Parts: sequence; structure tokens; C-alpha cells
Amino acid sequence: MDGKSIYELIEGEKVSYAAGVPTVWQMLLGHMKAGSLKFSSLKRTVIGGSACPPAMIQSFQDDYGVEVLHAWGMTEMSPLGTLNTLKNKQLSLPEDEQMKIRLKQGRAIYGVDMKIVDADGKEQPWDGKAYGDLLVKGPWIVKEYFKGEGGDPLVDGWFPTGDVATIDANGFMQITDRSKDVIKSGGEWISSIDVENIAMSHPAVQMAACVGMPHPKWDERPIIAVVKKPGAEVSTEELIKFYEGKTAKWQIPDDVVFVDAIPLGATGKMQKMKLREQLKDYKLPNT
Repeated sequence: MDGKSIYELIEGEKVSYAAGVPTVWQMLLGHMKAGSLKFSSLKRTVIGGSACPPAMIQSFQDDYGVEVLHAWGMTEMSPLGTLNTLKNKQLSLPEDEQMKIRLKQGRAIYGVDMKIVDADGKEQPWDGKAYGDLLVKGPWIVKEYFKGEGGDPLVDGWFPTGDVATIDANGFMQITDRSKDVIKSGGEWISSIDVENIAMSHPAVQMAACVGMPHPKWDERPIIAVVKKPGAEVSTEELIKFYEGKTAKWQIPDDVVFVDAIPLGATGKMQKMKLREQLKDYKLPNT
């Protein structure tokens, strides 16, 4: 699976609608930009599996005229949970306001109920600010695993997705992180997705993954593993400076680790567990 092969398949088969995870589309867009290529048939893509960087949505729409729809789901949900389509009242909003909505994973489809709860199981409000563990239920959502492996997966009839999310007043859900990937620093939570999205907007960055590293004072601090675009150069200092003004100072990563590749699964999702294994001997600077 690479950008060249995907592009040739789309063009050869005159594909108008395609779905995939962000890392797959990153390969495709990188190949297209390098060769100054355009789509002849592709009109729409659905992006799921992990949060789509704003720069990718912008590139699809502005550079190639392709509409991007965010979606979210799990195998245990058979598999779709939400799809992001704007409500009629939102179609007249300015483009930058629409973009803020499109970055969310969308509203629950028919048959799916969802809620967010805090660490004590207390349900959180749908205000777009409060975040918590995302739970779902519905007639085609898992109630048990094959042969009962792992015990009962439900909590009071709800399935814990392993995602941390917010839900706004219009029902639009936004994943802020996987619960296992949230970086807990000095009693505060840092979203690895937010850190990655800023890095991905840098013109020299092809792929980025944020992970937490042990810190003697703050428990964990974020670092960003980066794959540079072919022929591009950027230093650790330049990339960290790039974060200034884009996020709170305490959320800026402590270091940048340049790597040849970030481990991906069969569907193209980043495998942060393997990345952490590769970085097991890493030590944060000044610790």
C-alpha cells in the first residue's frame, strides 16, 4: 500500500467515492503533490479510524476539490457509530466555522446511543467542552465476545469504546484521544491528537505521532516522533518553535524524535504501542 498504487487505482477505476484512514491518504497526497497530479473522478472521501488532521481536510478540499466526511466507529459497533454531515442551519456559517464542525467525528447514526462519563462514571454535559470516556449502546453493538473471552465487556449495559471525547449541544462528537494515549502531565491531560495535528501542518512533516514519556516531576511529558517529507529539512528547535502561539505552553512537546517510519497496522493506523517499544531506551532531555 503506497501513494502511487492508490492513485493509479483511483484513476484507473474512475473512483468517485473512497474511504480510508488518515495515514493512507497522507501517502496519497504526498505522491500527488510531488508529481503535481490531480483527480479526474474522485469527489468525496470518508476518513475514519483516527482523527483527520485539519491540514489534510484543507488539502483535499482546496487543492483537489474533494469533499471530506469525518466518520467514527468500531468493529464492535458493526461498525459505524457517527458520520459528520452539517445541519441545514450550519450550511450558511462562514467557512472557518464550518471547518471547526467538520473536524469533529459527527453525529450518531440511527440505532446508536452515546454518552461521555468522568472517571467516577458520572455523565458529562453535551456542551462541546466537558470531556470523558465515550460509551455507546444499541441493538447491533457488541454485548459479549466469542466464547465469553475477557468477561462481560459492558458497563451497566453500555460498551466502553476506549476513546475520550466531547459532545456538543448539536450532538456532534469529537474524539480528543484514545484513553490509553492521553498524556497525563502534572495532573492535566494533553491530547496526543492535538499535538500531532499541529506538527502535521508544518510543511516539512509527512507523518507525526505523539506519545508520553516518563518524567520525574510531571509524571509524563509529550514528545513527537516525526517522519520528514522527502527532501525536506526541519530541526528540533524549529519544530518546537512552530508550536508557539498554537497551543498552551505546557502542551508543547519537550522533544522531537526524527524517525524513518512510524509503525502502521494492516489498515494504516499508527501503532503507538510499537512506537513506544522502539523508544523504550529514550530519555527526555534535562531529566
